Amino acid sequence: MVHILTICTGNICRSPFAERYLQRGFDEIAPGTFTISSAGTDALVGRAMDERSAQRLAHAGGDPEGFVSRQLTESLLGQADFVLALTAAHRARAVALSPRMLKRAFTVREFARVLAAVTADDGGGRLPRGGGSVEERWKALPNLAALKRHGVRAADPAEDDVVDPFTREDTVYDRMVVELLPALHGILAFEAASRS
Repeated sequence: MVHILTICTGNICRSPFAERYLQRGFDEIAPGTFTISSAGTDALVGRAMDERSAQRLAHAGGDPEGFVSRQLTESLLGQADFVLALTAAHRARAVALSPRMLKRAFTVREFARVLAAVTADDGGGRLPRGGGSVEERWKALPNLAALKRHGVRAADPAEDDVVDPFTREDTVYDRMVVELLPALHGILAFEAASRS
C-alpha cells in the first residue's frame, strides 16, 4: 500500500480536492493499492469540505461526501510515503515537523514535473515497472525524484503554489482547479504509464 498525504492550510478546500481526486483516479488505475488522505497546517478541524470546492470536485468526477478536516501532525506524517503540499510554505511546515520527509515532500505541481522527468528517462532503468511492483516503484521514487528535482525547478517559485480560494470569489475557486488539475492528471498518468 502506498500512502500519500495532501496538505494545505485549513484542509477544507485544496487538499481535500487533491485527496479525493487522486483517490478516485488511483482506484481506477490500481484498485486497493493507494491510500490518499489530507490534513491542514492550521486546520479547521472537524469541518466538511468547503461547499464551492466540493461542487468543483464533484464536477471533476470526485466525491466530497463524508470528508472531515484534520490537523497535520507528526504522527500523520509518519504514516505517509509522500507528502504533496499545495504551496512551498506547506511543504516547509511538513519537513520542519518531520525532517524524514525531506526527500518525500513536494508541492503537487512540483511532484508532477518530477514524475514527468522520471518517466522521460524511465528512472535510468531503476524504476520497477508492471502492475505487480507498485510498492517497489514508489519506494524507488524518493531517490530518483531527488535527482530530478533541481532540473525541473520552476522559473518562478510561485508556480509551485496553488491559490487558496477560501472565502474568496468564485473565479479564485476556478483558478484553483485550473492550477491543480493538470498536476493531478500528471501524477495519475505516471502510475498509469508505469503499469504498462
